Amino acid sequence: MSAKKQIVFPKHQLLLEQMGENIKLARKRRKLTAIQVAERADIARTTLYQIEKGNSSVAIGAYFNVLRVLGLQDDFLKLAADDELGRKLQDLDLLK
Repeated sequence: MSAKKQIVFPKHQLLLEQMGENIKLARKRRKLTAIQVAERADIARTTLYQIEKGNSSVAIGAYFNVLRVLGLQDDFLKLAADDELGRKLQDLDLLK
């Protein structure tokens, strides 16, 4: 069974690219080379390159391990933390 390619709309791809750039800047602020981060995250250097480009085909675990190496693992908890739409839908359901 082959993996299905993820399709990301262009405006959303920009968000991934910004996240990749943020990760790259965090690495550079810590004065870590790409090779150091890749080795510590137990990923290939090319995978780190793809992460820093915001590639949607990279496994979320690889993104997490890079954030862990950079000391930013708690930022992962911020993903979907404020589910404004979900809360509104839940509130509408309570009114029934």
